[in-house]
Amino acid sequence: MTEANQVDANFKRDLLAVLPNLRAFAVSLSGNSDRADDLVQDAILKAWAAQASFQPGSNLKAWIFTILRNEFYSQMRKKNREVQDTEGYFTQNLAVHPGQYGSLDLQDFSHALNQLPENQREAILLVGASGFAYEEAAEICGCRVGTIKSRVSRARTQLQEILAVEGEGEFGPDALSAPATMRSFAT
Repeated sequence: MTEANQVDANFKRDLLAVLPNLRAFAVSLSGNSDRADDLVQDAILKAWAAQASFQPGSNLKAWIFTILRNEFYSQMRKKNREVQDTEGYFTQNLAVHPGQYGSLDLQDFSHALNQLPENQREAILLVGASGFAYEEAAEICGCRVGTIKSRVSRARTQLQEILAVEGEGEFGPDALSAPATMRSFAT
């Protein structure tokens, strides 16, 4: 295998390894799995086309996340003439409410997350959900590390207020289902 083929194979392998995290970030940004899939595809195609500009040994994950983020904002600017559902009114009316508490909690969290300012939501998704270090998130967002830390802190505080979470005891089963789950573990 030639050196060029080896570089292509390594790039392809590394690109495939970040796809699950890239898709999760795209879903978080767009709020729609179909749109997220299109966004990931566009980002991968752009990354593949710009492969020559990628510096081997640098952070591929941060590089591709930046491409996806920039693609998302480019698409948002192009869609000014479309009807926007920022409050989730139309989506909520079309959605079927889930039967399990975990699904309801996730829906509440998603709604709360969408209430955050865009820069805070982006920061908490990069650091909290995608597992980036503050330094990597700062590089992706094009700002200082302290700014990312501040945004994440404010986002966490605001999420606690929106969700009315007061402490760790509020996570897990509610008061009605906790005794049932505890009995099943005891037997």
